[in-house]
Amino acid sequence: MLTRIDRVQIAVPDRAEATRGWVDLLGAEPDGEDDIACLGARRSRYRLGASWVELLEPAGDGPVADALAQRGRGHLFAAGAATPDLDLLVARLSRVGRPVVEGGQAHLTAADTGGHGLRLVVSPEERAGGAGDPVGLEPFLYEVTNLVADPAAVCAGYAERFALEPSQFVPIESDAYGYRGQLTLFAPDRLHRFEVINPYDRDKTMGRFHEKLGDALYMAFAEMPDLGAVERRLADAGAPHTSVPPPAGRRGRGDGDGPHTVFVHPPVLGGMMLGLSRPTYAWTWSGHPERVERTA
Repeated sequence: MLTRIDRVQIAVPDRAEATRGWVDLLGAEPDGEDDIACLGARRSRYRLGASWVELLEPAGDGPVADALAQRGRGHLFAAGAATPDLDLLVARLSRVGRPVVEGGQAHLTAADTGGHGLRLVVSPEERAGGAGDPVGLEPFLYEVTNLVADPAAVCAGYAERFALEPSQFVPIESDAYGYRGQLTLFAPDRLHRFEVINPYDRDKTMGRFHEKLGDALYMAFAEMPDLGAVERRLADAGAPHTSVPPPAGRRGRGDGDGPHTVFVHPPVLGGMMLGLSRPTYAWTWSGHPERVERTA
């Protein structure tokens, strides 16, 4: 019942300050402002290619103010996903939770999704500029990372709640970053998914984060067509980021000389870590490396 990761929501103390990195460095475009009463927040919405970024600033007491007080800084507040039938999904989730529908979106607490740190806002399927899948070379979000203690159990719960097909899920593991878990692909031929992982290495950044906060959202990933240009803008602006070059032995063999992944550090984007991958490259770790399109 979920078709894609279509947005992220970021809790921030100051929307104007958080906006700069998204607009100046990633090319996000303003798409309106409003209030979300159930979150106690004022929202600024931005288009990022085929996706949206929503900056939430407290407008009094409520979940956003509480989240900022607890964390002490801006951070990824909620993942966002699209569905072709919002009413049907809300009816399904109402059996196990209490989703709140406001402004045509369903706002789910972590308790509504199973109690493992996944806040989720679900919207009717649409895209910036029209309905359907992203077309052409434009940025789009495709992943939100959920750190948990037991990925297998959590993924089974998400499959049940959101009518996902477990046979489409892909195992993932990284010794370099110290985690293992699953990618809950919403469809077998698209990258969109929750990355549900356990950061077992407590000496690494993700492990320390999970040890401190417990099950929680950690970061998001987007596909970025001209990744080299974005990397240069980040470097020129002195914006903290980490670039990942092609694996040893791949340069000059169709993978190009630029990075295949760039991690934009949280201070640049209002407190949220964002990974950027060049087009199709995420299939390398998503079960179908043959789908990666080589670059010159």
